[in-house]
Amino acid sequence: MKYALLALAAATSLTSPALAQAVQPGFAQPVTGTRLDISATGEVSRVPDIAVISAGVVTRAPTAVAALADNAARMERVRAALKRAGIADRDIQTSNVSLNPDYRYAENQPPQLTGYNASNTVNVRFRDIRSTGRILDALVAEGANQINGPSLTIDKPEAALDEARAKAIANGRARAEVYARSLGMRVVRLLSVSESSGYGGGPMPMVRGDVASMAAKTEISPGEQQLQVTVSMSFELQ
Repeated sequence: MKYALLALAAATSLTSPALAQAVQPGFAQPVTGTRLDISATGEVSRVPDIAVISAGVVTRAPTAVAALADNAARMERVRAALKRAGIADRDIQTSNVSLNPDYRYAENQPPQLTGYNASNTVNVRFRDIRSTGRILDALVAEGANQINGPSLTIDKPEAALDEARAKAIANGRARAEVYARSLGMRVVRLLSVSESSGYGGGPMPMVRGDVASMAAKTEISPGEQQLQVTVSMSFELQ
């Protein structure tokens, strides 16, 4: 064992300085000046191009079988109307199917079963917001009596988010320069950057129209949405 240890020590002492430097783990250069941590946000506005609306049928009948059968028939007409409007299968997703008993309550009497309520709801993704209102009117005409939404979004936001990222970085650098000048220092280097992103606030669009009356034309107002990227940046000042 003694000879083995001596051999290992000798081999270690013969290692070239270049090789020793190559196997050393990398360490960040220490901060010798003042560390400045700031948060900066970049924001851009875009018009939404996707609308997601839930549309469904609620039916009531004396028996569960009748309620479900009537609901299924009316929902089939709603689905057919969506297909005729050019909505693809991938943009139609069932979100809820339910069947619930309906009771009448009277004082000092047990609840009395009066019938059943059946509900079937689908979430529909509209890729042409301008046609959304017209299609919704057609769905109501085919038996849809429950409509909620819309949830408006941007189909491919990455280009807009990249623009917001560039703005956030520029804002962060400019703010660091302001701090440095105010302190009589200068920005030496950027130490770190981290990001969080998301959709900001904007006008909330509403579905306009009365499901019970087809006299009014349903309209969807997309407005604008803000996309934000917030970056946390650390700088060294000297």
